[in-house]
Amino acid sequence: MKAMLFDFDGTLADTLPLSFNAFKSVFKQYDNREVTNEELVAMFGPTEEGIIYTNFANKPFVPDAIQGYYSYYEKEHHTECQCDQGIIDLLLFLKEHGVKIGVVTGKSRRSFDISAAALQLDSYFDVSITGADVVQPKPHPEGIHKALHTLGIDSENAIFVGDSNADILAGKAAGLRTYAVQWLSTCQSLTYNVEPDGLFTNVMHFRELLEKEVVIHGH
Repeated sequence: MKAMLFDFDGTLADTLPLSFNAFKSVFKQYDNREVTNEELVAMFGPTEEGIIYTNFANKPFVPDAIQGYYSYYEKEHHTECQCDQGIIDLLLFLKEHGVKIGVVTGKSRRSFDISAAALQLDSYFDVSITGADVVQPKPHPEGIHKALHTLGIDSENAIFVGDSNADILAGKAAGLRTYAVQWLSTCQSLTYNVEPDGLFTNVMHFRELLEKEVVIHGH
């Protein structure tokens, strides 16, 4: 294992509740409608701008709503979102063993940068591919291929970890060993169209699996 690629929202960062609240706020304010978490998850795939643009009935308000989304997301980040210590420890463990760490997220570059900075995660990542960097979002494997290409690492030497059905489909389509996680307060999917290579509800258990591998392969 030379690289580990992660999804971001719901996998490395408990940002989904914040994202849901930011969307609800702008749908109510600028499109005069209430949306549920389930409705929002069904809209996921494109970046935040794409979600607002595609799903707003009130198109003239789209630019204001996008700005409103980012304002809310940035302003409330510190109150609504903390980093999980187990995840920090996992990233440190990977770094110590020379494993490259990448993020493949459907988020826009702008919201990813806000979160990575607010949670002080940016120093861990060797590459980050956002929704703005691909033509085809997950479940298409384009982002994963792009991250591996940037790192110069083959798919058989990498693992992908994510919380959504689209993540598992993308990881499998890219030919990576792919693990599903449900270890934060909110995740996007509880069931998957294809079987992941494992499902973890606890960061420590995942790390134990990796520790065995690292020992076996003598890194």
